[in-house]
Amino acid sequence: MKNSRKKNSTSLSRRLSFPDDERKLPWLPLLLDAYAIVDTGVAVAIRDEEKRRKVKLACSNGCDICCRQKDIPLYPHELVGLYWYASEKTSGPERDSLKNQLAAHAIGSPCPFLIEGSCSAHPVRPVSCRQFNVFTAPCAPGEDPYYTRRDDVLVPLPDYTDRAFAAVLSFYNMKKEGDLAKTIKLIRAQIMNLQEYDWKKLAAMMENGDSEKSREK
Repeated sequence: MKNSRKKNSTSLSRRLSFPDDERKLPWLPLLLDAYAIVDTGVAVAIRDEEKRRKVKLACSNGCDICCRQKDIPLYPHELVGLYWYASEKTSGPERDSLKNQLAAHAIGSPCPFLIEGSCSAHPVRPVSCRQFNVFTAPCAPGEDPYYTRRDDVLVPLPDYTDRAFAAVLSFYNMKKEGDLAKTIKLIRAQIMNLQEYDWKKLAAMMENGDSEKSREK
């Protein structure tokens, strides 16, 4: 995995790159493009909000309150990315911990990708995770700032979010021709809750992959 500079019509300054995997998986470049668009939009929104309100972003490394929320929006193209990253890019003790958490995950538990306070799938974390940012003060344990201090929650810029959805249209066998807003609405209608998904399927897939590799040795 590496960071690469990319100058194009979206004016993105940063995009993760997995060259070998992107050549094999047609959907992966779409997903990475979409996340780069979202990340750029988040950076712009944070900059503008800090300037407008004279406040500072309160989120920092080591804070995992948002990973413990009961609702974490997730879309099908993001789910595919999580399956790929967990099964192909995790290894060692972290992989074992992730398999165990995926297999044991239940509604009400923290996000199964949260391991020792860090996201084990951070490069392909969903848009909802990327856009969830708060100002002024870090979230208290168990706090949902959408209800306790909505004004401190970052409001994503719709233009960047829509562009990110537009970047993955071909994943859904959709085209940009026609009513783009209506097309994006169809994708949004497929929203899921990461916390309610049956992650045992992914745990089993990872275990089967590990068993096959062991037999090949």
